[in-house]
Amino acid sequence: MTFHVSNLSPETTREELQEAFQAHGTVASVLLPAEGMKDGSPSGVHRGYAFVVMRNRVEGTAALSALDGKPLHGRPMSVRIAMPRRTPHYVN
Repeated sequence: MTFHVSNLSPETTREELQEAFQAHGTVASVLLPAEGMKDGSPSGVHRGYAFVVMRNRVEGTAALSALDGKPLHGRPMSVRIAMPRRTPHYVN
């Protein structure tokens, strides 16, 4: 089960997200996309959203209901089930 977590503060770290979700089950991965490259290296600032993957559906449902709206660094997290990427119809 993959979640899209948004409204994250710039101070939020990957470890904090993993810790928050691990309280409800096993976390397979956490991806916190960073801003674009700056002088050939990542700027280190994330974009305010993340993707969290939990393999167990029951644990994922528990995490969703517990963490949606819960504050982290003074901002309420928005936790939603991520939709799969869609390939445009013109791509073969």
